[in-house]
Amino acid sequence: MADGTDHLDGNCLAGPLSEILAVEPTTAWWRCPECTRSGPLAGLHVYGPEPGLTVRCPGCAYIALRLVREGAHIWLTVGSGTGAFRFSTA
Repeated sequence: MADGTDHLDGNCLAGPLSEILAVEPTTAWWRCPECTRSGPLAGLHVYGPEPGLTVRCPGCAYIALRLVREGAHIWLTVGSGTGAFRFSTA
């Protein structure tokens, strides 16, 4: 960080993220940053399948996430951001 604060590397997230990523995903609760509608992931609208799945808020169509398969990987973009996470499926 620019202020000289010590930091940890991303490996410290392994434990906390394994708790989140190991649960039934359709029961995860989601809140739209645009219209503030909330509900379970299962209530969102999913479009696809090609080139990937786009998940939108049923209230205002805000993009909640995008999921794209590419060979042995899955790319996950959360929200309308431009960054993405790549997970290995092999």
